[in-house]
Amino acid sequence: MLAVQLTRWGAPPQLRTILDPQPTGAELLLEVGAVGLCRSDLHVMDADEGRFDYPLPLTLGHEVAGTVVAAGPAADPTWMGKSVVVQGIWSCRSCRNCLRGRENYCLRLAPHASGRLAPIGNGLGRPGGLAELMLVPSADVLVPIGSLSHAEAAPLADAGLTAYHAIRTNADLIDENTVAVVIGIGGLGHLALQILRDMGVSQIVAVDTRASSLALAQTLGALTAHLTVADAADAVTGLGGADLIFDFAGAPTTVEPAAHLLAPGGRVVMVGSGGGRLTVGKDVGLVNGWHASAPFWGTRTDLAAVVDLAARGRLHAETETYPLSEAPDVYRLLRTGSIAGRAVIIPSAPRHRSLEKETAQ
Repeated sequence: MLAVQLTRWGAPPQLRTILDPQPTGAELLLEVGAVGLCRSDLHVMDADEGRFDYPLPLTLGHEVAGTVVAAGPAADPTWMGKSVVVQGIWSCRSCRNCLRGRENYCLRLAPHASGRLAPIGNGLGRPGGLAELMLVPSADVLVPIGSLSHAEAAPLADAGLTAYHAIRTNADLIDENTVAVVIGIGGLGHLALQILRDMGVSQIVAVDTRASSLALAQTLGALTAHLTVADAADAVTGLGGADLIFDFAGAPTTVEPAAHLLAPGGRVVMVGSGGGRLTVGKDVGLVNGWHASAPFWGTRTDLAAVVDLAARGRLHAETETYPLSEAPDVYRLLRTGSIAGRAVIIPSAPRHRSLEKETAQ
């Protein structure tokens, strides 16, 4: 089959022909229907050797939707033929955080003592979805998508899930009076804005350096939209300060300045990893009772909730689709910031009928 793989650290990915995977044990085999591309992939590609404990070559792609077409001997056969989206966190399901339903903070996925980052799941240490077929370890990482198309569902696996988890874990500050700032109206931010609106938040201030993204933000219900955090200051101050700031850029130009827009008791939620830093201390000139957090991805329960929102028409990812053969070029477009919403790769024509024939033989 065809696959897009990272073969060398610091190098662009390559389109290669590799062997079809075969399910064993509790594994399920997906015929990949769609894969969202994420800036996290760029961080992996650009890493120095030794940063990640990921074997190369690595098939990329952690936002995956597809159809279950084969099952290992110990797998649940009732998943055969179902359209699903994959939770990209392949946790142990047995540590204390997993038992608490916080598998996105699985202890066994923590960085090694050496500082090297451990494999997380498909496309991030394990073979991912930028291929015609992909294995998952079990049905524990799958969520049915019902009537949603694969292209609609794939971005929910990270962009939708990460945005939802960041918002859901701050739900105690969300009501009809909430003032929220959303920084970065890209693949995650435009979904966060929709989720906030669905939860009843109407006072949303959007920030993005791209005029097209600001126009999208206002279409999706932002109260005001601004090119920089400084430009947004008057609007936020006029609303009494921000209760919640969701920073999907996480850049030096956003993280520190945004914290000064907080209302007393407000929170900065840093989701993006653009190199920004926030100085933490009781004497740094911020309001009383501020809080900063850096959530990571989301749980399978969160993913099911995101799928439900999309299925009810309350959440929709703006996407641009491309064939698998163009994925290396699309990563270059992603790097330049020239893709609105989410880039989604559509692999080749369905193969499940031929796979079923091979299995029968």
